[in-house]
Amino acid sequence: MLSLKEISDRLEIQQLMASYSNAIDARDWDRLDHVFTPDAYIDYRALGGIDGRYPEIKAWLKPALAKFPHYCHLIANTDIVLSGDTARARSACFNPMECALPDGGHQVMFIGLWYVDQLTRTANGWRIRERAEESCYVHNVPASLDTQPVPKQGVSDRP
Repeated sequence: MLSLKEISDRLEIQQLMASYSNAIDARDWDRLDHVFTPDAYIDYRALGGIDGRYPEIKAWLKPALAKFPHYCHLIANTDIVLSGDTARARSACFNPMECALPDGGHQVMFIGLWYVDQLTRTANGWRIRERAEESCYVHNVPASLDTQPVPKQGVSDRP
């Protein structure tokens, strides 16, 4: 039987996943400050992104996602393993994204992925201290879409 503390921790972590998705989908980059630790390591390379520390990733997100007029991150099936003030989580994400085409039209592509997270309890609640994407599938990606990672400035090493 789950304790009240474990139930609370699980609900807080599930809310953190929803908060991430809602911040990204609203393009409200500052809301991510309440999702990640200030020094979090984030690895988006599995789907053509970059890796680095949270401040680098936060600065990269706006220009990287600008080419997509609409998108939606649906998070589900979050599997959480608690261990005191730390936790591991793996969440499925379904991410349809609208892409502008060179001829002026639009196309919707579908991305399936998992977020693999290391979390820590802070004075302000649970935060993600490490996130890596794992690709599951992509479907209907326009040929015109540049699938090469966007270059980042500086070099970050994985912790």
